[in-house]
Amino acid sequence: MEAGTTACLTVVREALFGYFLSDGEEDVLLHHLEINDSIELDQKIEVFLYQDHQGRLSASQTIPSIQVGKYDWVEVVGIKEGLGVFVDIGLKKDILVSLDDLPDSMQLWPKEGDKLFCTLVKNNKDRLFAMPATDEVMRAQAKEADKGYLNRSVHGTVFRVLLVGSSIITDEGIVGFLHESERTKEPRLGEEIVGRVIDVKKDGTINISLMPRTHERIDQDAILIFDYLLGRGGSMPYTDKSQPEDIKKRFDMSKGSFKRALGKLLKEGKIYQEDGWTFAKELESGK
Repeated sequence: MEAGTTACLTVVREALFGYFLSDGEEDVLLHHLEINDSIELDQKIEVFLYQDHQGRLSASQTIPSIQVGKYDWVEVVGIKEGLGVFVDIGLKKDILVSLDDLPDSMQLWPKEGDKLFCTLVKNNKDRLFAMPATDEVMRAQAKEADKGYLNRSVHGTVFRVLLVGSSIITDEGIVGFLHESERTKEPRLGEEIVGRVIDVKKDGTINISLMPRTHERIDQDAILIFDYLLGRGGSMPYTDKSQPEDIKKRFDMSKGSFKRALGKLLKEGKIYQEDGWTFAKELESGK
């Protein structure tokens, strides 16, 4: 009998806390809390084997979809600094994802309610752990995207975090990559994100972006600049001639983005520029 797998065992005797099951050589306890159906002596039943809190091999009539060699989505239900995160696989006992299989930064660990695509593994002491799927596992069972996905919005879950970006699996089962340049902050492992497909690769994977489309960026930048302008009483010492480093320091945007946003405000008649300053027409006209 092996933890993390199922077995068909015979009910050999009743005990104070449940029933003992046997394969003819070894007995294991099926606790009352892990019984789902009525049980009779000499009956053969299928059970899932795992270790209880004392490390003893135990049985459950709940058969998890995640087992040794079998993957499925499981929910994060607890976080323990210095240890890892716990996931619910359907048993009374939650299973640990070791910190060795999590990002180095705890800020990128999954939060409670996040989901991980995991299998069960055993350490050298035969204790069960949950382990997130590798990139190879995800790609082996993934679907391929076609060119019709270009510019489409997709929902996905982060299954791998790297310095250069994050790997995701979409709700449709397509593997995608989010480069660090296409995000404003790094998503955590297990986080659900909504992105835009910016490239479909020959192998059927996709590249996605969390950045707004160009016209959306201009709108957002224009709002930020105009709010700043109004907050200063309708004038500011910044124009399309200002130095890039000054623009970056004040607005956290490139000069190109700043000029495009100013151009939008100029076209809409909301501002004008004079002597190295920008003014709001609204306040000047008393509107």
